[in-house]
Amino acid sequence: MQVLHTLFILFISLFSALVQGNTKPLIIGLDADMSAVAIEGGLAIKRGAQLAINEINRGGGVLGRPLLLDVRDHRGNPARGLANIRYFSQKQDVVAVLGGVHTPVALHELDSIHANKMIYLGPWAAGTPIVDNGFKPNYVFRLSVRDEHAGDVLMRYAQSRTINTVGLLLERTGWGRSNERSMERVAADLNITIAGKEWFNWREKTMSASIERLLALGAEAILLVANAPEGAVIVNNMAALPEQKRIPIFSHWGIASGSFVNQVGLENLQKVDLSVLQTYSFLAPNNPKKSQSLLAHYQSEYDKTITAKTIPAAAGVVHAYDLVNMLAKAITKAGSSNRQKIRQELENLQRYEGVFKVFNNPFSDQNHDALTLDDYIMASYSENGFLVPVN
Repeated sequence: MQVLHTLFILFISLFSALVQGNTKPLIIGLDADMSAVAIEGGLAIKRGAQLAINEINRGGGVLGRPLLLDVRDHRGNPARGLANIRYFSQKQDVVAVLGGVHTPVALHELDSIHANKMIYLGPWAAGTPIVDNGFKPNYVFRLSVRDEHAGDVLMRYAQSRTINTVGLLLERTGWGRSNERSMERVAADLNITIAGKEWFNWREKTMSASIERLLALGAEAILLVANAPEGAVIVNNMAALPEQKRIPIFSHWGIASGSFVNQVGLENLQKVDLSVLQTYSFLAPNNPKKSQSLLAHYQSEYDKTITAKTIPAAAGVVHAYDLVNMLAKAITKAGSSNRQKIRQELENLQRYEGVFKVFNNPFSDQNHDALTLDDYIMASYSENGFLVPVN
C-alpha cells in the first residue's frame, strides 16, 4: 500500500506539471548507503527528502516543474560514491545531490563535486574538511553535525559529568582523524587529560584490548567515534566487563545510523552508561507546529505506528527535509536550474522557517554550515532502545 501511495503522489505531481505545460522534472540525486552498515541513516535521509519533495510538488513544484529524487546506493564505499557523483554530473536536469552518512565517501568525492560544479547537500556526514575543503567557490552546503563542534560538545559534556581524564576510541578514517584534532584542541582548552588514543578499522570483531589499555591509562570515560557495527562491538565489550570496571561512553552520532540497538540488545544497552551526540528530537522540537506536521506526514506515508519517540534516525529525516526546502527556495530565487546560480542563492538565503528551527542566513560566502554549537544536544537510550534527550 505504501508503494501504491507513493506512486499516486508522484502521478498527481507529474499530472499537475503536465497541466502547467512542462513535465520534465528537476532531479535531486541521493548518494548514500542504502543497503549496508548505515542503512538506517540512508533511509532516514531518503524519507525526509521525499516528504519535502511530495509537499513541494503538491504545491506546483519549482519553476512550474516537479522535483524527482534519484537514489544511488554507495554502500559506504568511496569508489561507489565517486561513480555516483559522476553519474549525476552527466545526467541532465540534476540540480543537486544529497549525501549520506559516511565522511570518507564525501571526502573522496570533493574533487569531482567541484570539477562538475555539482551542489552537494550534507544532511549527515560530519567531517570538518567536507565543508572546509579549500575550494572556491564552494559547492558543499551542510545542515548537520560539524566535527569541530562535535568534539567541543562531547568534551564539555564530559566536563559536566566531572570527568577529568578521557580515552579516545576512534575509527581509522578521515572522520576519526577530523575528530581527533578537534577533541585534542578542546581538551587543552578545558584542561581535560587525554590518557590515550586507540584506533580501529571497520569490521573489527572485538575491541576489548583497546578498552583495557585505556582503562589501564586511567581513562574515566571513553569518547567514541564509530558507526553502528563497530560501536555495537565496543558497547558489548564494555558490557562484558565486571560492573566495577565499566566506565561511561560518550559517543559521536555515527552509532545512530544503523541497526545499533539490535546488535547490542536491550540487556547490554542498559548495562553501559552511554550518551550519544544528537542535533534533533521530535520529543523536544524547536518548531512544534512544523515538527508535528512532518511527523504526521511521515506516519501517513511510511508507518502509522511511528511516534515522536520511536521515529528512526530523526535528525536525518529533519536535516534532509529542511535542506530540500532550502534548495527549492534557492532555485525559485535563482529563477533557473543553473547550478552556479542556485549555489549563489543558497549563500544568500535570508530566512527559512524549518522544522529544525527558524534559520536566519543559514549560509554565506564564508560559512556553509547551517548549524551552530547551540544546536547540539546529548541523548541516551531508553529502556526500550530509543534515543531521548538528556535532561
